[in-house]
Amino acid sequence: MHSLYDFIVKPVDDHRYNNKKEIAGVQFVTNTSLESFKNVNRQGVVIAVPKAFDTPIKPGDIVIIHHNVFRRFYDVRGKEKNSRSYMFDGMYAVSLDQIYAYQPLSTTDWQTFNDYCFVQPVKSTDESSTSKEKELHGILRYTNKKLNIEKGETVCFTPDSEFEFVFNDMLLYCMKLNNIVLSYGIREGDEEYNPSWTR
Repeated sequence: MHSLYDFIVKPVDDHRYNNKKEIAGVQFVTNTSLESFKNVNRQGVVIAVPKAFDTPIKPGDIVIIHHNVFRRFYDVRGKEKNSRSYMFDGMYAVSLDQIYAYQPLSTTDWQTFNDYCFVQPVKSTDESSTSKEKELHGILRYTNKKLNIEKGETVCFTPDSEFEFVFNDMLLYCMKLNNIVLSYGIREGDEEYNPSWTR
C-alpha cells in the first residue's frame, strides 16, 4: 500500500479511546461520551508514509497525532459517524500537520516533528493562587532541532498556545516553536506538575 500525500495510520492496540483504567484488579470505564476529546487515543502506528514528502517517519513507527483523527461524533441528525480521516479497515489518513511527534521502531525515545515541541507544566509556588501549576511556564521535555533550547530548561510560552497530551505518564503541552518566548535555562527550584490521573 502506498499513500501520496498522507500518512496511513491505525490506532495503537486498535483502541480509538483510552477510557479504561484498572484499579486493584478491577477495570473501570472512565468516560462513555464520544464528544469528549480528552479520552481519545492520540497514538497511532504508521502503516504507510506519503510518497510526495521525504520524512524521517517510517512504517511501524508510533506517532502522536491530533485528537480528532480517531474521534467519533454525532452529526446534526444524531447519527454516530467516524472522523473525516477514516478510510476503511480501521485505517486513517493523517496529514503532515496532524503529527506532533514520533517514536522510531528501533528506540523508545520520542522525536518531535515539524515545528512542534512538548513542555511539562511546573508547580505554582504562589500560595494565594487557586491553580496548582504556574501559568505559562513549563520545563521543555521534548525539544526540536530548530529550537536552540536544551531539554530540561524552564521556558515561558504565549497564552492559549498549548494542547494537552498525556504520554510516558506525563502531562505535557504540545505547542509550536514560535509560541516559546523566553528561556530561563535549567532552574533547580522548578518542580514539575504531574497530576496523579496521568498515571
